[in-house]
Amino acid sequence: MNKTELIPRVVENKDWITILFIIALTMVAITKSAFENRFSDFMNLIANNKYVKIYKDSSNLMSWFTILMFVVQLISLSFFVQLVLSYFGYTTKTNWISYIQILTFLSFFVLSKFLVEKIIATSFNIESFIEQFNLFKVSYRTYIGLLLLPVNIVLFYTDFMNSYIIIGIIAILLTINAVTYLISLKNYQNLLLSKLFYFILYICALEIAPYYFMYYVITKR
Repeated sequence: MNKTELIPRVVENKDWITILFIIALTMVAITKSAFENRFSDFMNLIANNKYVKIYKDSSNLMSWFTILMFVVQLISLSFFVQLVLSYFGYTTKTNWISYIQILTFLSFFVLSKFLVEKIIATSFNIESFIEQFNLFKVSYRTYIGLLLLPVNIVLFYTDFMNSYIIIGIIAILLTINAVTYLISLKNYQNLLLSKLFYFILYICALEIAPYYFMYYVITKR
């Protein structure tokens, strides 16, 4: 007599991901509606630097436009990390607990880094420059997060995910970040020369060390 072994079928809930995408798209729609001209300039950020020139004042760093788009960036980037980890077998792309962990980690990392930057900038008397520098970086990184949103949707609802696509997307993200740094250094070169020593300390302490530490922790685990 043959034995029949019953294997429980676990069906993961995908509804939370659809809701997540709807929330992110709704926030984009609200931002576009409330800040129509600014959003239009922001969408052309990759083509020209008009947006950076118009909204270079440090007060824009804490504006509702920046905050809403920053939240969209966190949602989008966190889900992309979830997709990459699921491809390599560390989790599943529908595991909401993993997503919350990733989102919490990235939020804590970015906000704590921002707080430390404020403290060091105030101590070195370069607060105005660091705020402009951060606004420049946030603008481009938020733009990247917005571009990642439709990419996440396509990768989740299709079977296009493979190592080449992952490497390609990561390479594009790193390239944009590198170009952003080069552009920012060029735009603020006069101010940098007067604060060169403090800026080198800032780069080493807050732009290199945190990412190296995060890489070390992730690879060791």
